[in-house]
Amino acid sequence: MDDHEQSYETGPIFDALDIDLVVKVLSHTAFSPFFTFFIPVFYYFQGARWPDSVIVLSAGFCAATSLFWFVKWYSRLFRNQGSLLFGPGPFDWGEQIVVITGGSSGIGELIANTLAVRNVTVVVLDVNPIVTENYNITYYKCDVSQWEEVEAISKQIVEELGHPTVLINNAGVVQGKLLLDLTPEDIQQTLSVNTLAHFWTLKAFLPEMIKNKTGHIINMSSVAGMVGMAKMIDYNASKAALISLHESLRYELDHQYNAPGVRTTLLIAGHILTPLFSTVRLSQSRLYKFFVPSLAPITIAKAVIAALDEQHSRVIYLPFYAHFVPYLWVMPSFIRDFAQWLSGCDYAMDDFVKVSV
Repeated sequence: MDDHEQSYETGPIFDALDIDLVVKVLSHTAFSPFFTFFIPVFYYFQGARWPDSVIVLSAGFCAATSLFWFVKWYSRLFRNQGSLLFGPGPFDWGEQIVVITGGSSGIGELIANTLAVRNVTVVVLDVNPIVTENYNITYYKCDVSQWEEVEAISKQIVEELGHPTVLINNAGVVQGKLLLDLTPEDIQQTLSVNTLAHFWTLKAFLPEMIKNKTGHIINMSSVAGMVGMAKMIDYNASKAALISLHESLRYELDHQYNAPGVRTTLLIAGHILTPLFSTVRLSQSRLYKFFVPSLAPITIAKAVIAALDEQHSRVIYLPFYAHFVPYLWVMPSFIRDFAQWLSGCDYAMDDFVKVSV
């Protein structure tokens, strides 16, 4: 199973010094509207008056940051049919039934146990059993790449626990081979688990969510779905298909099923520190680690839980550089090729060893 499933390493309890930490700090300080509002006020009480340049520049900076955050905030409200005055009610964790595919290990296990602590009824679908002491985690053996199994297990879940209100599509596999080295079975497994399984779980659990006009679907994708990489051709194609599936689903829910209250979250992540990709060869330079940091599994788990708590449909890019990856498509080819060379991704899988679970 892929980086969303393997045994995880929680990493240090503190944030590493990288571009993500810098952006986080700046967004809460120097680029926060609350902070920038006081800059021209400070200069005013120092004796500066309009139109002194220091007042003009600081006021302009304040206005620009305020406009940026307002547009970002309002666009989120607009897509989620939110109110300018009233936010959604508190998320009732105790009333949720959360289905997690690939939830017996790695990030799926981490999310399952974290939710269970919140008194959430958690359902884990996996080919391997989850080892846990949380009594409110229920395991069902299920190969989510097979529609017949998903259909049968979904009926059993509804009968024994009720209709799921949250679906976290987390299961995935990776082969790490060149195209001509991939066997038909390899390709079938990758596309079945990484793409087709999402169709099967959605067909099984989405109807009741649409009926009730509420629910949340979280799809775990990857930066690999937006770019090409050597020895990742099947994986990248499957993740690209998932991104397209997610976007199309959002518009079907809004305009065909008339169920905008069924929220959808797409998480597009970079390299995650899990054993599955422990043999991936990445640059060890400090500059590379600063701008292209690897993610601790707990970062992904926290993002998923925060998305559920916010009750909004959105796309989450992690780490920070992932925001810029989609724009590579519109860049001149030499810039695209330079970014590919700089990342070293075409050679990162040269020493890759597939982990069996």
